[in-house]
Order: sequence, then structure tokens, then C-alpha cells
Amino acid sequence: MSLSIPLAAFLVRDYDEAIAFFEKVLCFHVVESKDMGRGKRWVVVAPPGSRGASLLLAKAATPEQLAQVGNQAGGRVFLFLHSSDFWSDYHRMRSMSVEFLEEPRKEEYGIVAVFKDLYGNKWDLLQPT
Repeated sequence: MSLSIPLAAFLVRDYDEAIAFFEKVLCFHVVESKDMGRGKRWVVVAPPGSRGASLLLAKAATPEQLAQVGNQAGGRVFLFLHSSDFWSDYHRMRSMSVEFLEEPRKEEYGIVAVFKDLYGNKWDLLQPT
């Protein structure tokens, strides 16, 4: 038996603002974008050349869902963005006004720094050792 996790739902306030952030700031590509009717879309984004999970942008549709936008992991780091050139990505992201919550640090597993996305979810930018 073979199992995989191809998608993770990522709550957003608005499809277009989320797409703009992922494309312009994180350099992701839109893998799929389909109108599902009644204001719902199927939008999948992923880093270029990614072989890992992609993100399904899911527009919050209820007050409960809207309350969770930006807090999908209860304040913990939610996602891990691997980089093959940490310093280049770090400086590019800072130039795009991405908020880093700490200075980059070297750990046993690589170079890492925590940043916030456009909604406040925490991510690790990580260049594995």
C-alpha cells in the first residue's frame, strides 16, 4: 500500500490576495485554479519544482473559519519551507517586507528562521543540513 499527503488546506480571507502573496513573496506557482461556482474556487499553489505537499487555498466561508485564518496551528509554526539557498531567500523575503520573528540561526538540522505569512501563520524558512 502506498499513501501520500498531496494537499494541505490553507485558510484564506480572499483568493486573490493569497495568490498574490504566494506568487510574489514566496515565488510559488499556481498549479490549479478552477471556478467552482458560488464564489468558491479550487486553487492549488506550490513552490517551483516541489515534490512535497501543495497548498489548497480554502476561502473561509463561516465566522468560525474566518476566526482561524492566520491561526491554523494555534500559534505554533504551521508550515516548513525548505530552501536550497537560505540567505538568498531570506534577503529576498525581507526585501518584500516579510516579518521574521527572529534572527536566522544554525541548528543541527540546518539554518532556520521563523516568519509570518500575510495572515500571521508562522512558518520555518529552513535550509536543511
